Amino acid sequence: MIDKQERRAFLERGRARVRWEGEPLLGSVYGEEEVEAAVAAIRRAMTISEGFGFSGEPIPTFEREFAAYIGAKHGIAVNSAGPGLDMAMRYLRLEPGDEVIVPAVNFVAAPLAVVGAGGTIVWGEVDPSTFQLDPDDVARKITPRTRAIFSVHMNGLGAAMDDLIEVARRHPHERYGPLPVVEDVARACGGVSRGRKLGSQGFCGVFSFHTMKNMATLGEGGMITTNDDDFAAFCRSTRFYGMTTDCWGTSNVMTTVQAAVGRVQLRKLDDFIAARRRLAHRRHEMLADVPEITPPYEPPDRLHTFYLYTCLIAPEWAGEKRDRLIRMMDEEYGVKFIVANAPAYLNRKILQEHSRGWPLAQSEDIGRRLFCVPIHPAMSDEDNEFICAALIECIDRLR
Repeated sequence: MIDKQERRAFLERGRARVRWEGEPLLGSVYGEEEVEAAVAAIRRAMTISEGFGFSGEPIPTFEREFAAYIGAKHGIAVNSAGPGLDMAMRYLRLEPGDEVIVPAVNFVAAPLAVVGAGGTIVWGEVDPSTFQLDPDDVARKITPRTRAIFSVHMNGLGAAMDDLIEVARRHPHERYGPLPVVEDVARACGGVSRGRKLGSQGFCGVFSFHTMKNMATLGEGGMITTNDDDFAAFCRSTRFYGMTTDCWGTSNVMTTVQAAVGRVQLRKLDDFIAARRRLAHRRHEMLADVPEITPPYEPPDRLHTFYLYTCLIAPEWAGEKRDRLIRMMDEEYGVKFIVANAPAYLNRKILQEHSRGWPLAQSEDIGRRLFCVPIHPAMSDEDNEFICAALIECIDRLR
């Protein structure tokens, strides 16, 4: 907790040194090692026999290193997580009416991948303490048309993968067998569920190296992990026009410069996560006695990466009062909170048109109460203390 004297001291130091965003535009930390790796890769590319490639070194090395880190057989580098999600859905060869269960409290990427592959979204409720897909709700919503379960590891924490896989095993599709559990790990790279890295347990894992994420490869980039040989071959082919499988494909390749930087970032990833966790645990202490806030929950069987520091405001503060708090923090203290995320079907008409199972009362309640406080591996202790003191001050004034 922070007492009033400490709060005044933290606020009197002045504004945070950085204008912190809810999702900073660089989510990791870059140093001279990344610059040197990029320059060396550019120099290697400066011949007509080398170029920037789409399958040459160090891309295969980065793929092997990342797969080994996750604990998966295959790693397939792509230019973004979005195409990776599309590949996972296209591989299923969904037919009209085929269903994929997707958490409603979610970014739009995973449900759009279902729509893009011709499937129907079935919205699943999330556990309000973790914001992860509720296995019991999934079991209730499985039908003979269900083809897959989309586990989106929201905001740095992993879903209960063992439970979701067990649900999938108990409800096989009549034609295709046990339902594949696809892991969207875009916001939780490096996280752990029950002793295993996220992206190693389901049918496949899809990772983002976008500029905001836990590790970043020059603004964009991603990786698919899987233990399925056929799916790995499909991804390697369809990321470059489907050349070896004679199917639809487009160009979704990573460059050699991105891969060179990615190898450096991967070596630093655990340190980035450790820094986020240290700040988050200190923040838990400072906000412990604020009854209006429920801080992020970390189940004992999971390791939270704290990509986002996701809180719930008290039910009576939902909606307009929460939004006033967000505006006060921005306008008076220069700290931006974000809402990540309200139910995805509220944001896009296309997602409503290609889905069923909405509205969801619990998910919409979470959407009115949820807010994310900036956190970053390079955030100073002083900035962390200032943000918490400002948040408590705003809540005091709004009471």
